[in-house]
Amino acid sequence: MSDLAGRSVVGVGEFGLIDRVTARLSYGATVLLGPGDDAAVVAAPDARVVATTDVLVEGRHFRRDWSGAHDIGRRAAAANLADVAAMGAEPTALLVALCVPVDADTGWVEELADGLGAEAAGVGASVVGGDMSASPTLTIAVTALGDLGGRPPVTRAGARPGDLLALAGRTGYAAAGFTVLSRGFRTPRLLVEAYRRPEVPYPAGPLAGRLGATAMIDVSDGLLADLGHLARASGVAVDITRDAFEVPPPMRDAAQALGVDPYAWLLAGGDDHALAATFPPATALPPGWRAIGRVAEGSGVTVDGRPFDGPAGWDHFR
Repeated sequence: MSDLAGRSVVGVGEFGLIDRVTARLSYGATVLLGPGDDAAVVAAPDARVVATTDVLVEGRHFRRDWSGAHDIGRRAAAANLADVAAMGAEPTALLVALCVPVDADTGWVEELADGLGAEAAGVGASVVGGDMSASPTLTIAVTALGDLGGRPPVTRAGARPGDLLALAGRTGYAAAGFTVLSRGFRTPRLLVEAYRRPEVPYPAGPLAGRLGATAMIDVSDGLLADLGHLARASGVAVDITRDAFEVPPPMRDAAQALGVDPYAWLLAGGDDHALAATFPPATALPPGWRAIGRVAEGSGVTVDGRPFDGPAGWDHFR
C-alpha cells in the first residue's frame, strides 16, 4: 500500500498523482517512449495498428464495495486487451484516461494503476500514457493497441455456411458472480472472483488467426448477443449446441439457491471475455478451443435450432 493511502487526490494534485502512477509502471520492448511527453511512441512492426477503446463507469460497470482497486484495474485492461486478441492480434500498449472524484484516495488510484499494469504485462503489453481529470463519477477509459504480426485481421464478417463454431475460455461465471453479489452474497468464491477479475484466453486469438479462423469476436455482452453481431456481419445463421456447455457444480448450486436458470448465465451472461470464432469445417481445433455449434445459411442465432427464451445479453442503454 502506498504511503499516501488515506490522502485524497486533491491533496497531491494532478501532476503529483501522475508522477506517482507512472513511477509504478514498467515498459516492454515495443515502447520507444513512455509517459512524460505529449504522446508516447510505440513500435508497430507490422505497419498496421489494431486499436480499440472501452469505458467503465462506476455504478454501471463496477462497484468499489464489490471489487478492490487492483481487480478493477485488471478488469478495465482485460475488456480492451480481449478485443485486440479477438482480431487475431498481439496486444502492445494501453492508454488510460481516468476521471476521479476529488476525494478519491491516492492509494486506491495507485492500486488501480498496478492492476492495469499487471494485466497488460501478462500479455506483453504496457501502459504507455493517458490523462487524468476530476469528475463526480469515477470513470476509466482505456484504449488498447495491438500488432497483427503480418497476418490479416480476423473480423466478424467472414463466417461461412458450414463453418465450425468454437469457443475459447469460459462463459457464465462472471454473470453468475454478478448475480451473487447483487443478492448480497460473497460466495461461491469461484463465481465472485470471476466477476471481479476475468480469466481471458488471450493467446487463443492470435492462434485462431494462424489456424485460419474465418470470423471471431470477444464475448463481452453475452454469447448469444455477441454471436448475433457476428451473424449479422457475416450474413449467416449461427446455431449453438446446448449440450456443449456443462454447468459447473458451484454455478449449479448458486443457480438453484437463487432461482436462476444457469443457461441464462452460460449463454447470455457477459464479462468473461471468452473468444468465439468460426473455422473451416475440417479444422482440427487446438487445446483451449472447443466446438459449440455450426454456421448455416440464413440469419440470427439459435440454440439447438430454436430461439432462446430470454434476453440474449447485456445492453448498455437498458
